[in-house]
Amino acid sequence: MNLPQLHDVQIGFELPPLVLPAINRTTLALYAGASGDHNQVHIDLDFARKARQPDVFAHGMLSVAYLGRLLTAWIPQQQIRSLAVRFTGITQLGHIPTCHGKVIELFEVDGERRARLAIRCVNQYGDEKLLGEATVALT
Repeated sequence: MNLPQLHDVQIGFELPPLVLPAINRTTLALYAGASGDHNQVHIDLDFARKARQPDVFAHGMLSVAYLGRLLTAWIPQQQIRSLAVRFTGITQLGHIPTCHGKVIELFEVDGERRARLAIRCVNQYGDEKLLGEATVALT
């Protein structure tokens, strides 16, 4: 896919969606090891059930990392100026996360052209799991 040059980006431009593999126990174990987040609700079935969950579920920050990948597939990491999200749902085992981004504002700060994007992560049913905004430099 040919993305427009950064200087040609307009309000309404949508980043190509980032579709990830289905969440499985291996993904959760690997993320726990990499992040240092060993909260048992994400890796221990018995603990999750005691917490009244049907099974373990994905770390919220794993989905935030996926949103970061959505952005860095488009622009270099050093051009990200801000990233803010709120968790709106639980990503269960078997869910297929898909991340979306859309330019909602163009502006300038100290001579640097920037874009504000609405970003979100949903599962294969369209159920929202994360909602947020990012600001990136368009240089």
